[in-house]
Amino acid sequence: MQKDKQENNLKKPLGKKINWFYILLLAFFLIQFSTYWNSPEEISWSKFELEILSKDLVGHIEVVNKERVEVFLNSEKIAQEEHPEWLKKTRGPQFYFTIGSVETFENKLASVQEKYQLSNLPEIKYITRTNWIGNILAWMLPLVIIVLLWYYMFSLSGRMGGRGGASPFDFGKSRPTLFDQTKKNKITFDNVAGLEEAKVEVQEIVSFLKDPGFYTRLGAKIPKGVILVGPPGTGKTLLAKAVAGEAQVPFFHISGSEFVEMFVGVGASRVRDLFKKAKAKAPSIIFIDEIDAIGRARGSALSMRSNDERESTLNQLLAEMDGFGTNTGVIVLAATNRADVLDKALLRPGRFDRHIYLELPSRTERLAIFKVHLKPLILASDIEVEVLAAQTPGFSGADIANICNEAALIAARRKKDAIEMKDFMEATDRIISGLEKKSKIISDEEKKIIAFHEAGHATVSWFLEHADELMKVSIVPRGKSLGSAWYLPEEQQLYTRAQFMDRLCTALGGRAAEELVFGEVSSGALDDLEKVTKQAYMMVTYYGFSDKLGNTSFYDSSGQYEQSLQKPYSEATAELIDLEVRRLVDSAYAKAKTILAQHRKALKELAELLIQKEVVVKEDLEAILGKRPASTNDKSLTIAS
Repeated sequence: MQKDKQENNLKKPLGKKINWFYILLLAFFLIQFSTYWNSPEEISWSKFELEILSKDLVGHIEVVNKERVEVFLNSEKIAQEEHPEWLKKTRGPQFYFTIGSVETFENKLASVQEKYQLSNLPEIKYITRTNWIGNILAWMLPLVIIVLLWYYMFSLSGRMGGRGGASPFDFGKSRPTLFDQTKKNKITFDNVAGLEEAKVEVQEIVSFLKDPGFYTRLGAKIPKGVILVGPPGTGKTLLAKAVAGEAQVPFFHISGSEFVEMFVGVGASRVRDLFKKAKAKAPSIIFIDEIDAIGRARGSALSMRSNDERESTLNQLLAEMDGFGTNTGVIVLAATNRADVLDKALLRPGRFDRHIYLELPSRTERLAIFKVHLKPLILASDIEVEVLAAQTPGFSGADIANICNEAALIAARRKKDAIEMKDFMEATDRIISGLEKKSKIISDEEKKIIAFHEAGHATVSWFLEHADELMKVSIVPRGKSLGSAWYLPEEQQLYTRAQFMDRLCTALGGRAAEELVFGEVSSGALDDLEKVTKQAYMMVTYYGFSDKLGNTSFYDSSGQYEQSLQKPYSEATAELIDLEVRRLVDSAYAKAKTILAQHRKALKELAELLIQKEVVVKEDLEAILGKRPASTNDKSLTIAS
């Protein structure tokens, strides 16, 4: 026991590490201070003549390098005078002054001797002096200070946040976050909801590492890489964190941007160092977040030159994942939302054997995600999770987490004891449309135009067969929007031409109402026109909904045309596309005007109710527009401004 204590004491550091930067800086100031303390006092010629030379107090004089005169006093004669402070400076000369030339100095001495009738002049010595230490320090000391300052700055940055060590020589080393037995991640698969298929894929990776013999007994090989692809906020990083929490193996987490530096070769060096660390702790997992930072396709327009630093980093990554050397026991996880720009050599089997695509959650998946995020919240009894899931179409897991947090903040701001359904509705409104602008000043004329605009959207959609179900109309300004209409669209994968046309009519209903009622249109339909134009071009160029173009699609799933200035069709075809888009938009606009003309009375009543109440719900709409056949399909909430 005592021997172990002795060994532990030997392993302990003897003290703090010596900081040579501070020691050298202190020595420099001590040298300067000591030089200043023993330095002679500068004196003028007139004072030297009147107070020292004329009274014969000079012991001897030294002329240094023909330009500096150093005066050494005679201590025996000074004792008889009234200058005891001069006796304190016993080392070296007591005074000095500079001269223009030796000849002028000697002539002045002769004139003083004649003027004061001195018997003898003091002894004069001519010395040539070279300050070797001063010359060496003059060029070496600044260089040493710069080097030590550089070293100190790197060590300081390493202590403040650098994870690769404080030494500047660790610049080429990787700085991953390591999760192992000493540092564990608390997130598990129980914290991941709505990604059941993806969880099965990554759970199998964890099973591979925990019990590889179960799979290799039949000759199977462990996958070398898994890449997670999906829109932002769908849970790619969360899924990787769950793998780190479930796997009982070392987990290295690093971002793709951490490989890229302004110095050539640093990225490749960090890739080598990362895989070296992972192999040393094999079996292990490497997770590279946002891999598109280093994995962009080589030789594309995005790469400015062939020897780009990103390309050398990518080449090293390709070699490490599946090169000539072995890479046993290391599985690479990667995440990106830009899989279209990745190099094909990186995505091939043997490197990333599995591609897991994460899409925006469906209604049932959103329901599961809401249940996870609602667990830590204090909820009131009126919370309907199914309604919350239905009202958030196109929301990612991060958006749902934001809604739950925003609802909690709203309830806390109002000093409530629990979060109510009203708080969630307001949080949804705020996230989708923005903060309510209570201070925005809107004139009565503008408010009337906005009311008829939103009433036009509502009236047109109410009487269209394939339009989405309308839930609420508001003219309360939120964000950049002056008003909005809330819909519950059907969550489906396929849309017909009739459904697209009804969407165009609904979007153009606001402008059609303005023209019908006021005889002119305003700039309030900017967002509507943008959506209509994009959707019409998609109908013609992507989905083949044009009779004149036929079954032709110019959609580019590979993303190659985005990097090219040349269109995939001729000028004549481009002109035909423009004509077809204009024809679709004009026909949808004419249909919207026809519907509004047929129900002009209802349009006016709805607009007047909006001016009065500012927010009109479904019950008010049914009272004015009549009953609308309810759809039995899955519904979710969207907004048209």
